[in-house]
Amino acid sequence: MKLNIALLPGDGIGPEVVDQAVKVCDAVAKKFNHEINWTKALTGASAIDACGEPYPDETHEVCMAADAVLFGAIGDPKYDNDPKAKVRPEQGLLKMRQKLGLFANVRPTFTFPSLIDNSPLKRERIEGTDLIILRELTGGIYFGERGRKDDGNTAFDTCTYTRAEIQRLAKLGFELAMTRGKKLCCVDKANVLESSRLWRETVQAMEKDYPEVTVSYEFVDAVAMRLVQWPNSYDVMITENLFGDILTDEASVISGSMGLMPSASKGVHTSLYEPIHGSYPQAAGKDIANPLATVLSAAMMFEDAFGLKEEAEAIREVVNKSLAAGIVTEDLAGSNKTYKTSEVGNWLAENI
Repeated sequence: MKLNIALLPGDGIGPEVVDQAVKVCDAVAKKFNHEINWTKALTGASAIDACGEPYPDETHEVCMAADAVLFGAIGDPKYDNDPKAKVRPEQGLLKMRQKLGLFANVRPTFTFPSLIDNSPLKRERIEGTDLIILRELTGGIYFGERGRKDDGNTAFDTCTYTRAEIQRLAKLGFELAMTRGKKLCCVDKANVLESSRLWRETVQAMEKDYPEVTVSYEFVDAVAMRLVQWPNSYDVMITENLFGDILTDEASVISGSMGLMPSASKGVHTSLYEPIHGSYPQAAGKDIANPLATVLSAAMMFEDAFGLKEEAEAIREVVNKSLAAGIVTEDLAGSNKTYKTSEVGNWLAENI
């Protein structure tokens, strides 16, 4: 099988962790007789530095021509620390989501048996956790009308959703729940927000089409609490953009490290696969970043974008072996031997 994949390393540790995922993907392709055509493109701060635009037209063309996109991370302190910067790396991410139609971020949260005591949460609270949060990506407050008034002393950001946007994400959530534990939780703030009332109303109207799925409705503040108290009580969760942004990062600590969690962004034109961590600029170029989240994102890509389940499982198995064997970077090593980013990537590729 010929796989055409756009490669967007991005900023900070992005290029380093993506390099390791490429090693693993190439090893899988060799083992299972596939051919991967990688096409690299710029995005984020590196793209701004090169051409003044965080998501150039050339990059968009590469993504549109690809079967899938493997993405690293974006962000740079020189933009984070300048509140008046007119162009920001994050604008490229929002533009990419909009132009590629990346409407649903799929974030699994699960535990690794060999690392369960690395979590800041007690073992008995997190054992058996296996949940997925579906976050709507192209609507809500990040894309609503915004601005300043009163000579710049008042700022506003508007949260807007259409019924069609909610239905599209909820349909994916219901279908995913049907393949899992048949439980769906709609997370909102319907006691306060009109947009949340539309979410709840829309999902309630869809329940009749999925009679086997048990649906619950919970306020986002309550979920933020319960997610660290009883995460294994959840199966599939659906929510809007801002709430999902916050809850998915909260859920990431359950596994013990943000460097372990993969994600996918389902799109109208193509889908994108990326680690949930940021660009971690303090570690850039030091060969110390954890590449496993990016490698596991590649596993999601093989299974979801190409239907290659055996190949995806081969990646997950070798990641579990590396964790059990202690072939890990400094964030997971504790007092044990620490391996460099590139060394972990080499070990994974050699053991595929």
